[in-house]
Amino acid sequence: MESPDALDRLRQPWRLTPRGERRLDVGLVVLLLLPAPLYVAGGLLVGVVLVPLQALPLLWRRTHPDRAFAGVALASALQVPLTGTPLHTQVAFPVAVYSVARFSSALGGAVALAVGVVAAAVASFDWIRGFDGDVSLRTFLPYFLTVGAFVVTGWALGTLGRTRRAYVDALVERGERIRRDAEQQVALAASAERARIAREMHDVVAHGLTVMVVQADGARYAAAQDPAVATETLARISATGREALTDMRQLLGLLRAEESSGRSPLPGLDDLPTLLDDARAGARAGADEDVVLVDPVDLVGLDGPVPAAAGLTAYRVVQEALTNVHKHAGPGVRVQVSVHVDDAIRIEVVDDGRGAAAPDGGGHGLLGMRERVDVHGGSLETGPRPGGGFGVRATIPL
Repeated sequence: MESPDALDRLRQPWRLTPRGERRLDVGLVVLLLLPAPLYVAGGLLVGVVLVPLQALPLLWRRTHPDRAFAGVALASALQVPLTGTPLHTQVAFPVAVYSVARFSSALGGAVALAVGVVAAAVASFDWIRGFDGDVSLRTFLPYFLTVGAFVVTGWALGTLGRTRRAYVDALVERGERIRRDAEQQVALAASAERARIAREMHDVVAHGLTVMVVQADGARYAAAQDPAVATETLARISATGREALTDMRQLLGLLRAEESSGRSPLPGLDDLPTLLDDARAGARAGADEDVVLVDPVDLVGLDGPVPAAAGLTAYRVVQEALTNVHKHAGPGVRVQVSVHVDDAIRIEVVDDGRGAAAPDGGGHGLLGMRERVDVHGGSLETGPRPGGGFGVRATIPL
């Protein structure tokens, strides 16, 4: 099976290399110079002089097409007063016209065409007169149309080649631009994915560690009064740590394609009761001054069909809001959680603590929530409550 590079080479049109182009031009000039000695044998010494003058400028027809055409045109003009006999190097003129139209500008090609038409008329008149013929419209027109056809054909082929080359160059530039845009899109997608994973890691680690700290403090307090409660709390600390480790392995596995198997699904709305139960249990295991989650919470419509991405966002918003309550609300705090699902997911997590006076130290929690909600075109309101405390309200359209 052929490689993609080989297939691309097969699709591309055949072109001469720069060395091949140079060899072609040199070969053309040598071919035009070879018959020059025959003019000596025929007694036409002027041909020995004019043949090199008309042929040699073609060596520069690609690099300096305008100058090469001027050289060929001047050498052809010298032929009019010196001899009325056509030379085989007359073919250099349409070649020079082609070169101007192909390698120069459109204006240069038009000028070469005009000069070529005039030269065709002058050459036709000179040749008819040189053959001792009667110069009339009947004898002039066939000569002029024949010579003019060579000139016009050279100009047309050169113009076609120039426009085709411009079209190909435009396609190449467009392909290069598309490639650069694709690379930028890939880079932006990778950056967005890294930011998403960073948010997930923040949510998992911050919430897991916060809950574990609260439960550990509760276990330490309960150990002196009720060892059974301490044992249960330690078991919950272990379960919370394992869950956080599982989530971390899952997120890190996103960076390794070869570890795509064996991952548990990301949390969603169905996991909210478990999240709230863990927070409630952690609070109950602590002292009276710990955070208390109001029971029951207000959860409506969690069993309805919800996109996985929206469910994950709702879960993370509630998780981060509870984490902030644990970290900043202070002692003796009561928090209320409300999640309603209908045409949108409406989330409200409010507390009566002092969280408004103790903002998230790094600012990543609230910023991460806002970024998650913005992805879905939703809205997020966070800030102090009029009666005290802090509130988080989010709406995620479905």
